[in-house]
Amino acid sequence: MSRVAKDTEKLIRQLSLISYLMAERRPVTAPEIRRDVEGYSIMNEDAFARRFYADRSELEALGIQLAVEKPIDGLVEQENYSLPPENFHLPSIAFEDQELAALNTALQLLDGEFAYAEPLRLALQQISWGRPSPLRAPEQRTVALGITGAAGGHEISQRLAKIETAIFRRKTIAFEYYTMERDDIGTRRVDPYQLLYQGSQFYLVGRSHEREAIRVFRLSRIRGKVAYVTKAEHDFQRPADFDPRRYADRIDWQFGDPIGTAEIWISERIGWQIKRHFGRYGEILPAVGSDRVFVTAYANARALVAWVLGLGENARIVGPPELAEALRERVALVIERHTGAPPSTPVAAESVQADRGGAPARRADPVEANGHHQDATIRPERFARLVTLASILIEAGRAGRTLHASELCGRLNISEQELHEDISVLNVVNFGAGTYVLYAEIAPDGTIEVDPEPYGDSFARPARLLPVEAKALVAAIDLIGEHIPEGSLSSVRTKVVAALGEDPIEEGLQIASPGGDDAEIAAVVSRAIASRRLLLFEYYKENEDEFTTRTVEPYALINGREGWYVASYDPARESIRHFRLDRIKSAGVSNESFEPRHDVDPAADVGGWPRTGEVPASRRARVWISPDRARWAREERRVSQELQDGAVVVELGFAGVDWLVREVLKEAGDAVVLEPADAREAVLALAEAVASALEPAVGSR
Repeated sequence: MSRVAKDTEKLIRQLSLISYLMAERRPVTAPEIRRDVEGYSIMNEDAFARRFYADRSELEALGIQLAVEKPIDGLVEQENYSLPPENFHLPSIAFEDQELAALNTALQLLDGEFAYAEPLRLALQQISWGRPSPLRAPEQRTVALGITGAAGGHEISQRLAKIETAIFRRKTIAFEYYTMERDDIGTRRVDPYQLLYQGSQFYLVGRSHEREAIRVFRLSRIRGKVAYVTKAEHDFQRPADFDPRRYADRIDWQFGDPIGTAEIWISERIGWQIKRHFGRYGEILPAVGSDRVFVTAYANARALVAWVLGLGENARIVGPPELAEALRERVALVIERHTGAPPSTPVAAESVQADRGGAPARRADPVEANGHHQDATIRPERFARLVTLASILIEAGRAGRTLHASELCGRLNISEQELHEDISVLNVVNFGAGTYVLYAEIAPDGTIEVDPEPYGDSFARPARLLPVEAKALVAAIDLIGEHIPEGSLSSVRTKVVAALGEDPIEEGLQIASPGGDDAEIAAVVSRAIASRRLLLFEYYKENEDEFTTRTVEPYALINGREGWYVASYDPARESIRHFRLDRIKSAGVSNESFEPRHDVDPAADVGGWPRTGEVPASRRARVWISPDRARWAREERRVSQELQDGAVVVELGFAGVDWLVREVLKEAGDAVVLEPADAREAVLALAEAVASALEPAVGSR
């Protein structure tokens, strides 16, 4: 018998078991189950015992817990089994209209762009039971996503799906991994504990057998296939003290084991920004006057120095001494490498090639990696799809509504063949004694005739969300956050978690906060968008290190590689402008309304700079990247030349020199502008200004 046939038999058996227990409404014995439930009666006692135990275990793993009454003498054959309704049905969730509108928007944004889009689709069918389906909502234009939770390519999608299953089944996995720091490929055996989505990348958090410690692995650096190490049902148990939130609440310089604590002087000018967006990574203490000292643990000295350099003259390291000296050395390196004529760059024999680790020499097109052309990554359990389909069919049959095959295929995102197969399975699910749940048939014209049985109540209400569905729903909410003008997703999240009885991130996917903490500003902007009123705000232009006051017509919120933006029309400049929320110091909604401009498309650029991280370009710069950092450049940038010494040259598009200068400074001396000359001179000028500010280092507590 084929594997497909065995899986189908198992699904029929498990669904019939649920139907039987729910219909009986009393505890029943194992012999009764063997006699009455579809699929068990043909088995001998030993086979039944094995299958029944396996089916119970799988249902429990899906969150469907059978109640067991054990006899006093402990005989298994005298145990009584039942399925309390609350163990199968989803508690009713009282959503407000605005909350459902927010869910509608979330699904529209993520459908086809989210690695967990398929289980999300089923989850929203279940939780919006009795209300208009989110899939039928009119298109919205108040939010656009540049960066979403897409896996980014077929290979990574396959790895993600395999790891997701391994986490669920507690299976140890093995794979070849490219370690960027050591430029080396080696085999890893890992007990997978958690998936983490951060900065448009998926990461695996798990116990490395080689290191005998918890480590974080980037999925794009896994080479080849992910395989199970053993054929056992389970290989490990996750430690009870494992905290999934710990790994999502870290900044770049905290990746790894801590090696020290830094004290960083922060000027009054940007103190508000550091406190709001980076305060959770350390502690903000008073310094001289209105200045502040930011105290933060660090695991990567270079990453911390690079962050401080990106803040220009508004920040400097005051301790520990070795870290402050590292900052001085890096600034001196920037000055040295930008003084005089640019260095010669002997080109390697093959100008663009893959590095020794197999990383692509040219970053994949972000639109291809994150666009609608990618196949869905995580397919939900067919069990979940069958349960959802049964409820849809029974509801339509009892209401006398005619369904069409194309409609159902669209709602569940399945092919017509899959729909035919699913209906064939449901047609043989029964309560025992020849009493079936439903009978459905697809007519030649595509209409579906449904005859629900009077005892089909088991599937006439929404079932509990299976683990992957719950995970997809909460992950989608966390991914978008409070950036939907239609309503609050935080209140939706609270209600969903209360209905589930636990927070799904404890057992699966953790979404790290993208960018800074801009929830308060986002709420103000959302009000202005929803009410069509002018938005007033004080904006910090980081590249020019100055504040401006703006009054704009807000149209939409857009996310990108650097964080969230408000897409707006600026009447003073008579053009569309995008402002990063984490640079808005304060904001308010005007009493003055505005009429939307029909020629303004706020999401027109969403496939461009929000995904690439490069501003709309009017000029191009050639930037040399040192051999030490070339591997990272290959992974993140478009490489135009490979050099003989292992360095590379990348091209960056830029509209303003100030933006390019900041980007180069953030590389802490490992990036050098070759051309244009004015940008090269601007980098030197700012580096010299920073060097002057470092001597002497003042402002410590």
